[in-house]
Amino acid sequence: MQRSKWLTSALCAGLVFLTASCAKLQSRDEMNKGVQAYRNNKYVDAVNHFKQAVQLDPSNQNAQLYLATSYMIQWVPGADSPDNKKNYDAAQSEFQKVLKTDPKNGLALASMASMAYNSATAGTQEKKVSALEQARTWNQRRIEVDPKNPEPYYYLGVINYDEAYQPIVSARVAGKMASTDPGPIKDPKVRADLKGKYEKLIDDGIQDLKDCLAHDKENEDSMSYINLLYREKANIEDSPDQAKADIAQAEDWFNKAMDMKRIKATRTPKKTEAS
Repeated sequence: MQRSKWLTSALCAGLVFLTASCAKLQSRDEMNKGVQAYRNNKYVDAVNHFKQAVQLDPSNQNAQLYLATSYMIQWVPGADSPDNKKNYDAAQSEFQKVLKTDPKNGLALASMASMAYNSATAGTQEKKVSALEQARTWNQRRIEVDPKNPEPYYYLGVINYDEAYQPIVSARVAGKMASTDPGPIKDPKVRADLKGKYEKLIDDGIQDLKDCLAHDKENEDSMSYINLLYREKANIEDSPDQAKADIAQAEDWFNKAMDMKRIKATRTPKKTEAS
């Protein structure tokens, strides 16, 4: 009798193992079909395959990431439609599921940061600022996970520039300043208000971009944005001499960016094995 019970238990355990193994194999098969559909730009089909892959094997993190990415790639920033919102919400939900089990997943963090930043392209100024703040938070999390990755430092600098640019340029227009006028903004009250709100943001952005260059010394885009941030800084300085010094810094970084582009353009592309 005891032997019979043991055999029954062993058979049941074996069946459970086989069932689980079979589900994992089916999950991989669905994932492969999903990847093929994704590569062929058939994102709706890809979503269906990746959904099946995750249902069959909830531990299949790659399928979960592909599912989230398939929703994200169908989302169009700024488009106002129920289907577009559905894709946005689904992508957010699936990336959050990945981060719940793997809080340091670089792809999920980068995707959340990207979606937040791209959300700032539309909506009211208040919504844009809110989206930029979310993007800032996600990129700060990326730095906590991987301090040597230059990309999140770059985006922090860009985010700070985006946040400061519109209010400052609006003040220049309101003050009827010519595009060739380096600054500072003429109205002292307006200038003081902008300085209080954006001086630290601009300085932090410049430092973030320099931190990016510390890990990627040839990043000409970072050099270009440092140039732009110094030009915004010139608008809120207290004196023309300070503004002039900022413009000189801007020109220096602009020239560095142009030099780096020329250097890269002269390099011979590396040959691949296929070539």
